[in-house]
Amino acid sequence: MTFSDLGLHPALVQTAADLGYEAPSPIQEALVPTLLAGRDAIGQARTGTGKTAAFALPALHKMAGTAGGAVQVLVLTPTRELAVQVASAVHTYGRAFDVRTLPITGGQPYHKQIKRLRRGVDVVVATPGRLVDLVGQGAIDLGHVHTVVLDEADEMFSMGFADDLDAIFDALPDDRQTALLSATMAPAVKRLAQKRLRDPEVVSVTDGDRTAADVEQRGYYVNGRDKLNALVRLLETEDVTSALCFVRTRAGASALAADLSRRGYAAEEISGELSQSQRTAVLARFKNKTVRILCATDVAARGLDIDHVSHVFNVDLPHDPEAYVHRVGRTGRAGRDGVALSLVTPQDRGLLKRVERAAGRAIPQAELPSVEDVEAVRAQRLQADVVAAFETATDADRQLVLDLVTEGRDPMEVAAAAFALARRERGQAPVERIQLPGARRDHGHRPAPSRDRGAPHRGARSEGGEAGYVRLAIDAGYDAQVRPGQVVSAIARTADIPGKALGKILIHDAQTLVDVPADLVDQVLAQSGDLRFGKRLAQIERA
Repeated sequence: MTFSDLGLHPALVQTAADLGYEAPSPIQEALVPTLLAGRDAIGQARTGTGKTAAFALPALHKMAGTAGGAVQVLVLTPTRELAVQVASAVHTYGRAFDVRTLPITGGQPYHKQIKRLRRGVDVVVATPGRLVDLVGQGAIDLGHVHTVVLDEADEMFSMGFADDLDAIFDALPDDRQTALLSATMAPAVKRLAQKRLRDPEVVSVTDGDRTAADVEQRGYYVNGRDKLNALVRLLETEDVTSALCFVRTRAGASALAADLSRRGYAAEEISGELSQSQRTAVLARFKNKTVRILCATDVAARGLDIDHVSHVFNVDLPHDPEAYVHRVGRTGRAGRDGVALSLVTPQDRGLLKRVERAAGRAIPQAELPSVEDVEAVRAQRLQADVVAAFETATDADRQLVLDLVTEGRDPMEVAAAAFALARRERGQAPVERIQLPGARRDHGHRPAPSRDRGAPHRGARSEGGEAGYVRLAIDAGYDAQVRPGQVVSAIARTADIPGKALGKILIHDAQTLVDVPADLVDQVLAQSGDLRFGKRLAQIERA
């Protein structure tokens, strides 16, 4: 099938050809005809499969000859980065129609966005929070919107945008066409579809395995204290061009980036604490491969659009198994192969099973490379680099060798000394010995224990909460109209953690108790005073 077979406007077909699109991807082939027919649609496909073109091209098709009026198309995204990327793509696809596209996100001055809206915009790509603010100010009119798209809908619910989405839909015309795109069909996504979509056509290209078939996935059992050393072994033995290393907390991302940098790796963290300019700079260094490794949380990685990631490392398995699908989707993109490797502690065995169910596939367990394996790979790479340098050796270099041999030096010793010097110049850190779960210690000395970033031991209870959780108290309850969904939304959005990670929630008249995973407690407590329930700000502390 070609793009012309989809029934798109000839100008859009030509644009696709100019961009080098040879044939529609599976999600485009399935979704475009449905949207062109005017049906509401639910599209389920993993990240990086061409979803943007799948919804943008039909929306632009409907706009042919009508650009220049009010806002006709609204695309909602969970993050600023994704909004900017989608807006850029829509602008490119719609250049033949002179479509005016505007990304509306937080972190930008209101007056600039309002000024642009007053000049006229055809397509708005927005994050829910900022759009709700502008709707409330009467700064944007959604009454002429004929197409609404929710991109990465599951992520929007994970970030606590449920109330904002309801407010936005209430401001939209009833006769609109709605498309919902999501890598996963979480219960909240299904409820929204039932409430806001009309007899939608369901288009799925996941077929059981919801991660890419061309992404190799493996797991490695390690003790939590040995995760860093295990990661180093994998970085040394895998053919890593660029990698995303996922951990559960901001502090963990910062510590991991610092640990890897001390060991000689070009690593940086990407976190919600960075300003937009800092985040943009880090991503630019990663894209141009000045930085080879990004250490991130699930929240911080949302909206990243990077095609060259060769490896995803799950240094911590996610509390929310659905997040695993999104992580794996960061590699194996644009037709490339990819590798996703997970470090699994003994306490994570149950979580691994839930992750496998969410992914729709088994994750085979592999044996961690030994110290000898690492040294062998390092030697092979050094030898290959030396052989490659044969062509760059100068007469001056050869004269140095000749001088040493003339002085009576053994040529073998000269070459060996040169290798030793080259090895030392690489500055490679020693490979530490570790002890694998249920196995005898590696041969050699034991390094000083490093910080354990693993999951808390599920067999221990902490401060009255569920096993592995800490019970926290919020100074607001039923008297303040607090409801469980608001608790999840407020903590998830404010502390940048997945709402599904929270445990039991007990609401009393003047207080709410919530169980938080032990490794996320500090992150949640740091936001005390910023939790918002309606117009009220609440404090949170240990119960």
